[in-house]
Amino acid sequence: MIAFRQLALQRGGTPLIESADFTLSGPQKVGIVGANGAGKSSLFSLLLGELSPDQGEVGIDPGTRIAHMAQEIEALDQGVTDYVLDGDGELRRTEAALARARAAEEHEREAQLHGEIEALDGYTARPRAEQLLVGLGFAQADLDRPLADFSGGWRMRANLARTLFMPSDLMLLDEPTNHLDLDALLWLEQWLVRYDGTLMLISHDRDFLDAVCDHVAHFESRRVTLYRGNYTTFERTRAERLAQQQAEHEKQQARRAEIERFVERFRAKATKARQAQSRLKMLERMEETAPVRASSQFQFTLPAAEKVSNPLLALDRAVIGYADAPLLEGVRLSLEPGSRIGLLGPNGAGKSTLIKALTGALPLLAGSRVEGEHLAIGYFAQHQLDSLDMQATPYAHVQRRSPQASEQVICNFLGGFGFRGDDVFATVERFSGGEKARLALALIAWHRPNLLLLDEPTNHLDLEMREALVDALTTFEGAVVIVSHDRHLLRASVDDFWCVADGTVTHFDGDLDDYRAWLKARVERARRQPEETAADSDNAGNAREGRGDRRAARQAAAERREQLKPLRKRRDQAEKAVNRIQQQLDELEQQLADPGLYEAERKEEMTRLLREQGELRAQLDEQEQAWLDAEEALENLEAELAASQ
Repeated sequence: MIAFRQLALQRGGTPLIESADFTLSGPQKVGIVGANGAGKSSLFSLLLGELSPDQGEVGIDPGTRIAHMAQEIEALDQGVTDYVLDGDGELRRTEAALARARAAEEHEREAQLHGEIEALDGYTARPRAEQLLVGLGFAQADLDRPLADFSGGWRMRANLARTLFMPSDLMLLDEPTNHLDLDALLWLEQWLVRYDGTLMLISHDRDFLDAVCDHVAHFESRRVTLYRGNYTTFERTRAERLAQQQAEHEKQQARRAEIERFVERFRAKATKARQAQSRLKMLERMEETAPVRASSQFQFTLPAAEKVSNPLLALDRAVIGYADAPLLEGVRLSLEPGSRIGLLGPNGAGKSTLIKALTGALPLLAGSRVEGEHLAIGYFAQHQLDSLDMQATPYAHVQRRSPQASEQVICNFLGGFGFRGDDVFATVERFSGGEKARLALALIAWHRPNLLLLDEPTNHLDLEMREALVDALTTFEGAVVIVSHDRHLLRASVDDFWCVADGTVTHFDGDLDDYRAWLKARVERARRQPEETAADSDNAGNAREGRGDRRAARQAAAERREQLKPLRKRRDQAEKAVNRIQQQLDELEQQLADPGLYEAERKEEMTRLLREQGELRAQLDEQEQAWLDAEEALENLEAELAASQ
C-alpha cells in the first residue's frame, strides 16, 4: 500500500502540492497527468526518498521493491545486454558470490548459491533481458554491442529495458515513450498491461494511458485528485465535475450579488441595520468557489502559404539511403495540396530517412525528386531542438527571421505557443524540453509552409500542447506527412497511411488497429517462414487445379487444413520438446540427489550438472512458451476460419 497523507511540497519556495490525500492499494496502474512543472516528477522523488515533504507524509509498505527509470545514463563500454542484467542487483551479487565460492573451492557454498540463482530465475535472465531489448527495437545483432555505441535515444531504450527487468513491486516510469517509435510503444503497452505490480506512469500520450492505466492522478492548482478509470474516463468525469463547479460558482455569485444589493439598500435604515449586518457576516462566511477557467493556455494556428503547386512534391523511382546502403528502392509518390499522410512501418525500416529525402536534405541515390514551383516546406525533426540557439530568446529567434515584424506582432504570435510576459525574452537554455519543442514548432509556423514534414513532433509536449497541435493540424490547409507514436495525433490529423517496410513505400489500406494486427501477423510470419513457404506452395498448386463449385469447395477446405497444419506442427513439436526436456531434467535431478556428488573430488562434475540443469530449465521455459503461443494462434485461426465459412 502507498499512502499520501495531507502531503505538501515546495520547490524553490514555490508550492507544488498542497494537502494531497489519497491511497493506492493493490496492483493498480496509475497515470500521472498535469501541466509541466506541476510536481509530477517531484512526487516520484518523494517516493524514492530523494525529497522530504514540507508537511504530511508518504507511507510505503516495508520491503517494497521499487524500479525507477533514470532520465540520464552514461555512455558505458559495457555490453547493452549486461547493462540490462545489472538491473537485478540481487542476481548480480549472487553470481559474484558464486564466482568467489568457485575460486575458493567452497563446494557446499557453491551448491547453495546455485540454488539461490535458480530461485531468482537467474538461468533464464539473459534470454529475458534480450527479449526486452528486442521488444524495444534492438536488433539481435546489436545485443552484445557496448552501450557507448548507441545514440542517446537508444541508450534511453536500454535504460527502459533495465527498469522493466528489475524485480519490483512498484514501478515508476517518467515519460517512457519519448524515445520509442510506434512498434516499440505497442510492445511496451502490452508488457505493462501484464505487469503484476503497482505502476505509476507519467505520460502525455492519451492512447497509451487509456490502454495501460486503471486510475489517473491529476495535478492541478497544487492539488492532486485521484480518478478511477483510464484517461478517457478521467476526461469525462473531470468535465462533469467542472460543469458542476461552474454551476455552483454562478449560483453563488448570484446569491452574493443579491445579498450585496440588500446591504446596500438597507444598511443606513435603523429598522434594517441588524439584518444588513447579518447579511454582511453571511458574505464573510461564504466560501468562495473558483470559476472554471479555460483548460488550455495554448491556442495557435498553422497558417499555410497562399500560393500552392500541384503536386507540391514528387519522387519517381527514388532510391533512398546512405552511401552504398540503400534503405528504400523504387519509391514513387506524389504529395498534393491537402494530402494528410501518416507513415507507418517497423523500427529501422526508413521512415525518418524518407522524411529527410522529402526535405531534400538527404540526396537521392537514384531517381528524381521534383519540387512544385511554390513549394514551402516546414520540417520538424526528432533532433530539431538541437538547432535552437541556446543563448537567444524566443523573440530573437523570430525577429532574426523577420526583422521587419513589429514587437507586438511577434509577442502575440509567441503567446499562442505559451510564451508570455518574461518568457518571450528568456534565453532558451533555461527552457525545458517541452518549451523548446514549442518554440521549434512556432518557428515552423512563422514561415507559413504549405507542406509540413513532422518527425515525432510530440516528444516532450504535454497533453494540453498536444491537443493544441492536433487542433492546429486539423485546420491547416496545406499538406502534412507525419511520423509519430502518438496514435491520438495520427487518428485526428491523418487521412491516409503509407507503410514503409521491406525496402518499399506502399499505401496501407487500413487504420491503426489494422496496423497493430499487421505487425502481429508480421512477427508471426517471421517465426514460421519456412513452414508458411511450403504451405503457400501447396495452396498455389491446389488453386490451379480448382474448377467448378464442388472442386472450389474441396480446395477451400484443403486450404483451411493447410493453414492449420503449420500451427499444429509447431504445437506438436513444442509438446514433444517439453516432454523430452522434462525427462532429461528428471534424470539429471536424480544424479544431483547423490550426496557423494558434493565431495571435493567431484567438483567439476557437480558444476557441470548444475549448469546443465539451469540450461535445461531455460529450454523448458522456452518450449513451454512456444507451445502456449502455438496453441493460442491455432485457436485464434480456427475461430477465424469457422467465422468465415
